[in-house]
Amino acid sequence: METITLTLTLPRELATEANQVGLLTSESLVALLKREVRQRRTDNLFAAIDRLDQKNTEILDLEEISAEIAAARAERRRRASGV
Repeated sequence: METITLTLTLPRELATEANQVGLLTSESLVALLKREVRQRRTDNLFAAIDRLDQKNTEILDLEEISAEIAAARAERRRRASGV
């Protein structure tokens, strides 16, 4: 695994408190960043689902889907027969 070195600028009080509770170790920061990346991916997924839901307000039920398929097949047969 390739690594990089970061320099952070933090308020002194926050840095002191974070250090006291063990959050300024590489392992802790990696875990925090992984959780945040995962959370943001999840948030982005749900936001995309919400946007999609707003665009697709009409959702067909199984009967409607079957009727649409039957109509499309009937139209295709009609065209193929030259009528």
